Amino acid sequence: MTETAALDHPTVTITDSAAQRVGQLIAMEGDPDLKLRLTISGGGCAGFSYGFSLDRETHGDDVAFQHQGVTVLIDMVSLQLLGGAEIDFVQDLMGESFQVRNPNATSTCGCGTSFGI
Repeated sequence: MTETAALDHPTVTITDSAAQRVGQLIAMEGDPDLKLRLTISGGGCAGFSYGFSLDRETHGDDVAFQHQGVTVLIDMVSLQLLGGAEIDFVQDLMGESFQVRNPNATSTCGCGTSFGI
């Protein structure tokens, strides 16, 4: 379950696993003001690419999603392509990564970071 600051925009769900991993990354950085930023940019093998970074700053067009004490920031332009998506953190034999399950994507790339609409 995800808590959000406002509900007049598309929503994004953060899994427990993703929230726990973000919390671990923030603790390793030693800066409790950090938040996970998810962006979408043009490019990648399928048209758009997901980008993840830790950020202290919140911008005027950001929407904040909170779960288990961590915050994920998404700008409104990216959020239009992410409405209804789920952010997860997955560990398997191939490694570990944040993954986005995006219902708006009509195609994805094998790398998991690129998608088309």
